[in-house]
Amino acid sequence: MTQQPTSRDWSGVVTLGLIWGGTFMIVAIALEGYGPITVATARTTLGAVALLGLMQLTNRKLPGRSPALWWAIAVIGVLSSALPFVLLSWGQQYVPSAFAGLSMAAIPLMVLPLAHFFSDEPLNTRRFLGVSLGFSGALVLIGPGLMQLGQGAEPLAQLACIGAALCYSCASIITRRCPPIDPVVLAALSLLVGAVILLPIMLVTEGIPRWEGTRPGLAIILLGLVPTAFATLLRVSIIRSAGSVFMTLVNYQVPVWSMVFGAWVLSEALPLRFFLALAMILTGLAISQWFSLRKMLTGR
Repeated sequence: MTQQPTSRDWSGVVTLGLIWGGTFMIVAIALEGYGPITVATARTTLGAVALLGLMQLTNRKLPGRSPALWWAIAVIGVLSSALPFVLLSWGQQYVPSAFAGLSMAAIPLMVLPLAHFFSDEPLNTRRFLGVSLGFSGALVLIGPGLMQLGQGAEPLAQLACIGAALCYSCASIITRRCPPIDPVVLAALSLLVGAVILLPIMLVTEGIPRWEGTRPGLAIILLGLVPTAFATLLRVSIIRSAGSVFMTLVNYQVPVWSMVFGAWVLSEALPLRFFLALAMILTGLAISQWFSLRKMLTGR
């Protein structure tokens, strides 16, 4: 049973929001010197090495030979690292980092209808209204792009970012149905799956990466160690201390911080529709989670 959130939990969830919200800015900087496959591969590989090292230090063991568990790990690895990392890296070549961050706000809204059909969480009227409003916000976000499909790379890049959010949502459902496994071990092995898939693709398409300067070089290292490895440990700590509902507060922060960092550090223009989409998506998310959020914040 989880306790009421402590000040440490609050600082942790704010830190996690900052880290994940800044990830899209760091990806954009890494893309200044490296191709999208290299950026995605470095992220999975460095993250996997860091977490596998932590497994060794903390004496965490590999899971048994359960076919169902290893199959789940493989699928989660594809849907939570290999595929979305590539989609985001490729997409961010053509769309602002703020757009990519806003796309991630749709993840919990995508999870709800998926959970209705593939898990044990029915989509009641309140959740349906929240999901509908949130998806309307997503349409506002990508609306102009849908009317320009076939006219350049930007509309496809927008869909790639939304596709990455869908990958994360599907991975979330499969993770819920996954046989019992230590969260750190699951994160390490799923990143390892992503690295094994992406390494040969990178070598064939973009070759062995070289040091391309301090700014993109440090960014690509930072990607693997902070938002991928360190953030995973912080996430596990917060969930164990304050619960998964409290953890959802990160979802409200990520798109906001992605817009702040995109405008402040990268000088990205933020169209009015970004703010409208953000308001609609976050309101829809709040409606869909209203009772659980109220209980968490008020204790009633």
